[in-house]
Amino acid sequence: MLRFLTMRILSAIPLLLLLSVVTFSIIQAPPGDYGDYIRSMAVNQGGATPEQAEIQADAYRVANGLDQPFVTQYFNWIGGILTRFDFGHSLYYNKDVGTVVTERLPATIALALVCHILASVLGIGLGILAATRQYSWVDTTLGIISFLGMTIPRFLLAIIILYIMVFRLNVQEVGMFFSAKYGGAPWSWDKFVNLVYHVWPVVFIATFGGLAYNMRVMRANLLDVLNAQYIETARAKGLPEAAVIMKHAVPNALHPLIAYQGVVLPYMLSGEIEVAIVFGLATVGPAIVGSMGVGDVFVTATFMLVLATTLIIGNIIADLLLVLIDPRIRLGGEA
Repeated sequence: MLRFLTMRILSAIPLLLLLSVVTFSIIQAPPGDYGDYIRSMAVNQGGATPEQAEIQADAYRVANGLDQPFVTQYFNWIGGILTRFDFGHSLYYNKDVGTVVTERLPATIALALVCHILASVLGIGLGILAATRQYSWVDTTLGIISFLGMTIPRFLLAIIILYIMVFRLNVQEVGMFFSAKYGGAPWSWDKFVNLVYHVWPVVFIATFGGLAYNMRVMRANLLDVLNAQYIETARAKGLPEAAVIMKHAVPNALHPLIAYQGVVLPYMLSGEIEVAIVFGLATVGPAIVGSMGVGDVFVTATFMLVLATTLIIGNIIADLLLVLIDPRIRLGGEA
C-alpha cells in the first residue's frame, strides 16, 4: 500500500507540471492582458487620452513582466512556486496570489465537502431504497427526482432560487456568508445557524446534482447485483433479506461509486463555483471569473492548478478506498 501511494504521488508531479503548461497556455491564448484593462480604466474612468492610456498600460506591462515572452512568464511563475512557494502577485486584487487563494479556497472546499457528503449519503441510501422497491411508486418518484437533478443546469436552478428569494420572499442578505452582526463574532450556535441560512441554496443546488447521479448509479448497480447467483445462494441459505442486501449486495454495488470519488471533488467544486457566481459568494468561482475577465493570469492559473491537484488527490483516495472495501483488489503488484 505504501509503495503504491508513493508511486502515485511521484507520478502526479510530472502530470501537474504538464497541466500547468496547458493551463497557462490556454489562459494566455486570447488576445489582451491586464495592461489592456489598465488602458481601458484610464480612458473610461481616469479621463486620459488614448495615447496617455497606452503609455500607462505599457509602463504597467514592463513593471509587472507582462511584456516578456510567454515562456519567460511561465518559468517565472512555476519557478516561484517550486523554489519559494510563491504563486505570483495578483494584478487585480493587488496582493499575493497565495493570499487570494487562502482567503477563498477553505470556504470553497468546506462547501464542496459538505455537498459531497450529503450527496453520497443521501444518493446511496435513496438508490438502495429505489432498487429494493423496483417499479413501485417510490421507485418512480425517486426516478423523477434523479432525472431532474441530472438534467436541470445548476446555474439555471440557482437563478430561479435567487429570483424567488429576492423578488418573492424579499430576502435582503444575498451574496454573503453571515449577517453583519456575526461578521467578526466568535463561533456560536447562532452564528452557525446564520451561516446555514445564507449558504443553504449553494449546498442544496450542488448536492442535488451529485445526489441524482449517486442514486441512479446505485440503483442500477444494485439491481444487477441482486440478480447474481451468489445472492440467490445467500437467500437459499435462509439469510434475512436485510442481511442479503446490506452485507452481500451493497458492498459489491458500491465499486463504481467509489471509483467515481476520484472525480467527485472537482465536480462538487465546479458545482459550487457555478452557484457561487450566481449568488456572488466570496469563494473560488467569482475569483476565477473576475481574474479571467481582466487578464489576471496568475490568479486564474493558480486556481486551475489547485483544481487539477484535487482531481489527482481524489483519484488516489478512490483507489485506496477500493482496496479497503474489497480485499480481492491488489494495487501496485502486491501479492
